[in-house]
Amino acid sequence: QVQLVESGGGLVQAGGSLRVSCAASGRTFSSVVTGWFRQAPGKDREFVAAISRSGSSTYYGDSVKGRFTIYRDDAKNTVYLQMNTLKPEDTALYYCAMSYYIEYYYRSSNYNYWGQGTQVTVSS
Repeated sequence: QVQLVESGGGLVQAGGSLRVSCAASGRTFSSVVTGWFRQAPGKDREFVAAISRSGSSTYYGDSVKGRFTIYRDDAKNTVYLQMNTLKPEDTALYYCAMSYYIEYYYRSSNYNYWGQGTQVTVSS
């Protein structure tokens, strides 16, 4: 089993920055990819970013390319999402997830374990 705990969400003004964290524990050595997804009220869950276990491969959704950066600190068993130039449309509940398969990193159904989410709110 894998446990994921997100933190770092909050309220920020448009144009500002925020970093959210995903701390993992348990049998994390089996996971191949860690992803971030977000879900706004009334909308489908959206792929944000993903990173391979080695950190050598990163992937981003079109709406966040050039503004968000995903990276990992294996010593802390933590994956981070640095969010810059935030926009009101980035407001959502942000989830991290882990999967044994990297091929469909952009599909939420690909992921086996999920955290409880952390709220990010961007004011205009």
